[in-house]
Amino acid sequence: MAYAGRFENRCAVITGAAGGLGKAAAQRIISEGGKVVLWDLNAELLETTATEIGAAGFVALDVSKLEEVSAAAKKSAEILGKIDILVASAGITGATVPVWEFPVESWLKVMDINLNGLFYCNREIIPFMLENGYGRIVNVASVAGKEGNPNASAYSASKAGVIGFTKSLGKELATKGVIVNALTPATFESPILAQLPQSQVDYMRSKIPMGRLGIVDESAAMVCFMASEECSFTTASVFDTSGGRTTY
Repeated sequence: MAYAGRFENRCAVITGAAGGLGKAAAQRIISEGGKVVLWDLNAELLETTATEIGAAGFVALDVSKLEEVSAAAKKSAEILGKIDILVASAGITGATVPVWEFPVESWLKVMDINLNGLFYCNREIIPFMLENGYGRIVNVASVAGKEGNPNASAYSASKAGVIGFTKSLGKELATKGVIVNALTPATFESPILAQLPQSQVDYMRSKIPMGRLGIVDESAAMVCFMASEECSFTTASVFDTSGGRTTY
């Protein structure tokens, strides 16, 4: 259900926006009156998505490169005129093996994208929000960051880092007009599942009391609440879309 005009005069940057949750959130913000610049590594798919959903612009970049993030933030502010909202959704799963077999290169890549990249995006966009005294930041974590998934140590650790980072940042910005929260979804139907063996997907489904994977629009709806003016007295917090899996 869309809320007409909810994001009127609001401008957003969404990472990992060529598909999955990033695309779904972007579509909804645009349908509710907002302007969005899409960020993603996949330049070809990003351009197609931007045209399809009517984005204000797009920037192809690697979020694990600080200089690219900094340039993208400046370019996005120029396109939009201001930045009110950041949805940091870019992420990868990494290898699916026990810790003692985990490739060091995969561990480092997961941390570079899921945690360091998210930090860079927050760091470079916050000044634009402080300039206007308003902002909403949604950092996409995972139920794995709360409970841990076996054979997914890098992903689980990186998402736990996102949760801790969000709680710290939200307190830093609590009196600045900038609200910062994290989303912890359980597994939902998304292109990222192609990075996992079916056995891992089946394991994660088995842990969800509702007995099914999530639907991307369910998490996008939560993202859009967190990104809206309605979310005004909750910061440094975590919102679940887990089908009952999370226990805290």
